[in-house]
Amino acid sequence: MAMMQGNMHANPLPPPLSDSNSRITEDPNVPSLRVYQVWKGNNRFCLGGRLIFGPDVRSIFLTLFLIVTPVIMFCAFVSRSLINEFQHPFGNLIVIICAVVTVYVITLLFLTSGGDPGIIPRNPHPPDPEDEDNGSGISADGRESSAPSLPPTKDVMVNDKVVVKVKYCQTCMLYRPPRCSHCSICNNCVERFDHHCPWVGQCIGKRNYRFFFMFVSSTTMLCLYVFAFCWVNLGKIMDAYHCNLWRAFLKSPVSGILILYTFIVVWFVGGLTAFHAYLIFTNQTTYENFRYRYDGKKNPYNRGCSGNILEIFFSKIPSSNIYFRAKVKGDSSTSFTTSMPLSHAMSPEMPKRSFDMKSGKRQAVAAEDFEEIQSQIESVGGLERCGTQPRYANWDDRASW
Repeated sequence: MAMMQGNMHANPLPPPLSDSNSRITEDPNVPSLRVYQVWKGNNRFCLGGRLIFGPDVRSIFLTLFLIVTPVIMFCAFVSRSLINEFQHPFGNLIVIICAVVTVYVITLLFLTSGGDPGIIPRNPHPPDPEDEDNGSGISADGRESSAPSLPPTKDVMVNDKVVVKVKYCQTCMLYRPPRCSHCSICNNCVERFDHHCPWVGQCIGKRNYRFFFMFVSSTTMLCLYVFAFCWVNLGKIMDAYHCNLWRAFLKSPVSGILILYTFIVVWFVGGLTAFHAYLIFTNQTTYENFRYRYDGKKNPYNRGCSGNILEIFFSKIPSSNIYFRAKVKGDSSTSFTTSMPLSHAMSPEMPKRSFDMKSGKRQAVAAEDFEEIQSQIESVGGLERCGTQPRYANWDDRASW
């Protein structure tokens, strides 16, 4: 019995979550973290939270390769013969225009991919239910509880014309604004969600849709530019050597390769440009077009062709709803406070496996802490079953943590 008491003093159970322990985040000695370091979405951050990418950010390198490689081939092989053929400043201008458009396309790519698409901040706890929704709900473990439940949808008036239903997001614990949807890839609710583009590795939403359309349309123009001047080069070769098209291909195989490549790509990016131009003229998103089919009913967001164009291209881009570089004291922004050691509590990965106090969600405890607790409970329970240790009077108080 003395040995057992010595072991319990050597490895005490974690203390209960009292007020003193819950104020660990208010300790001035606790180092501050940035919002992006404790963000619960699947985003990737660079330059100290200044750039925010999606989880599939590596696809940008493939997109860059598909853009830059044919441009380098065009400037290195095709444009050289064009410069020699024209023999005046227009030949150099062909290369300059191609390089400028390529830089413009790459800039739009990073503006689309590296910015906040319109992420809506998560609630630290569910919103208060309406007075008429005070019925019992279902708790996280499947048991019926007396806590008020939230209705799955709510009616919202749009433009003082149409009533639309907005859904409640269980992950972000908020009612999504109209035209907002939760991206399962980035794990965020995005304002005016259009789609998640794998080619740019980012959601397309309210804050980057303009850049996305400009990126797709300018890429289409670049493909047509290279396609056209490759044909010009083949025509010059046919005139110079008095040969047919096949022999011209043999004399400039790069021109033939680029013609075939740009012809295939322009169908893809050109089709995207045409489709999104239609969406802009009718003020729809890709998500709405595939889900609601406004062609058969009235679109509450349509302001007419000119009004829709003004809204997309000439309206001010709203500022981000979240300042990802803002400092937070300890883990206060992630809504988790535990009695674990400070080195564990300050880890950016802890919000995903700790107890969420404000939201009331039960999450997984760290494996090593759980095993230690379980071994202590089993050891004490075994002694009780053998009759060698009397039942602890205040055991429930000590295990209430």
